[in-house]
Amino acid sequence: MRLDPLRQLILAKLRELAREPEALFWIFVFPVLLALALGVAFRSAAPEPLPVAVEDGPEGAAIVAALEASRDLRPEVVPHGEAAERLRTGKVALVVVPGESWTYWFDPTRPDSRLARLAVDDALQRSAGRTDPVATVDRTLTERGSRYIDFLIPGLVGMNLMGTGMWGIGFYIVNARSKRLLKRLVATPMRRWQYLLAQIGGRLVFLVLEVGALVGFASLAFGVPLRGSIAALAAMCALGGMTFAGLGLLVASRARTIEGVSGLMNLVMLPMWILSGIFFSTSRFPDVVQPLVQALPLTAVIDGLRAVMLDGAGIAAVADEMMIAGAWCALSFLLALARFRWS
Repeated sequence: MRLDPLRQLILAKLRELAREPEALFWIFVFPVLLALALGVAFRSAAPEPLPVAVEDGPEGAAIVAALEASRDLRPEVVPHGEAAERLRTGKVALVVVPGESWTYWFDPTRPDSRLARLAVDDALQRSAGRTDPVATVDRTLTERGSRYIDFLIPGLVGMNLMGTGMWGIGFYIVNARSKRLLKRLVATPMRRWQYLLAQIGGRLVFLVLEVGALVGFASLAFGVPLRGSIAALAAMCALGGMTFAGLGLLVASRARTIEGVSGLMNLVMLPMWILSGIFFSTSRFPDVVQPLVQALPLTAVIDGLRAVMLDGAGIAAVADEMMIAGAWCALSFLLALARFRWS
């Protein structure tokens, strides 16, 4: 009898989601479209030549001819004022100023500018007669699992687990509370913990299809590998789904309006969007903030997913990440249970 209300609530949650095309779009279609767009944008292809401006002058044409010998550069002679404007707006990576000595004008904080400086200097020095004393051979890395799209997909899976887990549950509860539907449930043979646990249970049912659609699409369309076991991937995703569902319950436990819960959701998720390494490695952040970054639940989930998918890690190898996510899950659910109100 204690499990029957929980079962009925999970079924009601599933029926409600299945009857909302908008929810199905954000759960299943949007992650695949996002993966497709980013996968095409960052597909494995030859890098574009770096645009370089050469200030107009007596030596401008000769410098452009020397730079055109490099396949990594796309030089163009431009007037002085226009060269400065193009560099300021990011239309060129570097400006070469001719003179008794060549002057390289660039922004050292831009990676493309630093690369352009090296490529330009190499091309000009070679045109002046410099030769390398040692012959070198280039060897490019194209192995599956080492590309940016391979790094990106686990991040998108984690981001989707967070977004659908928190928004799906938070909006549902606050909408029901604002319409006074939650007050009617008080008279039913149901405990508060059953209602909250049913929200997490309903989320886990859709989790299988949600993650399967995104990972399957990435594998078929871009060859993204799954080197770990399906069991390890399922365990990491299930724990991540429960963690963010618990956070969604906590955020929505007292909120009364959609506007209020929207602000709280963005407040909770914004640090994880920025710090948790969805689109780039968390190692880019300074050491002083690394303890905070590594303590975030999304960081743990994404690190665990990347270890399973790209490194072939098993459950034991991602135990630390699972412990961090599990701690967030348990703490957020218990706090939500203590703070939750029906009206």
